[in-house]
Amino acid sequence: MLTSTDFRGLINGRFFNNFVPIPATNKLTINQKTPEFLLPDIKNKTTVRLSDYHNQKPILLAFTRIFTEKQYCPLCYPHIIELNDNYERFVEKGVEVLMIVSTDTQQSRQVAKDLGIKMPLLSNPSCDVFRNYRVGQALGAPLPAQYVLDREGRLRYKHLFSFLEPNASVEKLLGYCC
Repeated sequence: MLTSTDFRGLINGRFFNNFVPIPATNKLTINQKTPEFLLPDIKNKTTVRLSDYHNQKPILLAFTRIFTEKQYCPLCYPHIIELNDNYERFVEKGVEVLMIVSTDTQQSRQVAKDLGIKMPLLSNPSCDVFRNYRVGQALGAPLPAQYVLDREGRLRYKHLFSFLEPNASVEKLLGYCC
């Protein structure tokens, strides 16, 4: 069970590096190639290079906001659950979902276990990939964002955080994936 009063591990270097608000300012345009990255996949105990998916399948990059293995963003937690519950729908359409979190390896393992994460869960505690994609940050963690890439790794859709729509719906994301 997740508790909202367990703040252990919240105040750390990552928290201070992401404390000052920076708005989401990604200027990637449709049909543009997105930045390469190499991140550990906590769920499958492998390393994922984004370009390894080029010419294979469309990708949904789901940058999500988790503070610690016990503290989830209240706007992102439901989206994480919705993506996880609908993972098979993406797979049936030939799309891989890569969830990217800023928690460290140990915290990410606990998140994967507690939530029963089905999709690859990529750990980026340095937040460099979040910064390369310019998703923004506030109050100790990067902001959420979603990017749909075609088989060649070109951007087909992006959703950046706003208070009116913090995350794109699964239906919208599925619509852009195929």
